[in-house]
Amino acid sequence: MNLDAYLARIGYTGPREPTRPVLQAVLFHHTCAIPFENLDVLLGRGVSLADDAVDRKLVTENRGGYCFEQNSLLMRALVAIGFAVTPLSARVRLNQPREVTPPRTHLLLRVDLDGVPWLADVGIGGYSPAAPLRLDVLDAEQPTPHEPRRVVTEHAHPLPRHYHQVKLGDTWADVYEFTGEEMPPIDRELANWWTSANPASHFRHNVLVGLARPDGTRFGLTNREFVHRRGAEVLERVEIRTADELIILLAERFGLRFPPGTQFGPVS
Repeated sequence: MNLDAYLARIGYTGPREPTRPVLQAVLFHHTCAIPFENLDVLLGRGVSLADDAVDRKLVTENRGGYCFEQNSLLMRALVAIGFAVTPLSARVRLNQPREVTPPRTHLLLRVDLDGVPWLADVGIGGYSPAAPLRLDVLDAEQPTPHEPRRVVTEHAHPLPRHYHQVKLGDTWADVYEFTGEEMPPIDRELANWWTSANPASHFRHNVLVGLARPDGTRFGLTNREFVHRRGAEVLERVEIRTADELIILLAERFGLRFPPGTQFGPVS
């Protein structure tokens, strides 16, 4: 990959060596520079996971993307720097009770560094952690530049289930569930198809955009509602009334530029 172009895109100018400070800095810069978004799904363009397509969209065209694009880009960048990275699969559990089994349609990364496994994930929307999380430290709160996180384990048969959780106010909420199973390219292709093309996918029916801010806050957009928040605290809420207002907000708050009159499927 063009590592220089990627690092310029995220605004990172520091060392390029496989160390914990570099991993932390790359994750922080990525989550604060490249927004999570599903807009190509709503525009009927589909989502290609080919390396050149991901690079062109997220790096050259200054767009964002969702987990399969975001984390595949991050994975190739980390490997180019010299990190040992394994792609893992997960089931997203945001706002899902434990008795519900969601599809395994999320990609995250395991980074092994000096004998320590770390979770890296820049593709879980408004909850992408801006710092790596230790996978060998269970049930303990881990600080990040935004919300505290933790990884808890349920010893289920046949494999233990790990839950990545975020702390919002005084409440711990599940972000996703994973077993540590690797997610090879063919599984990512199938999950990407389901996410982008299945009529039942919520990505087909909702505008979803998120971006971490360097000051520890986040921007989030769901359909016609924009929220600026710090953890569970809402700092600003804006109701978007027209399609033109949506185009302006995407440009001003997320750096996503579309021609006037662009219609994002059923939510425009």
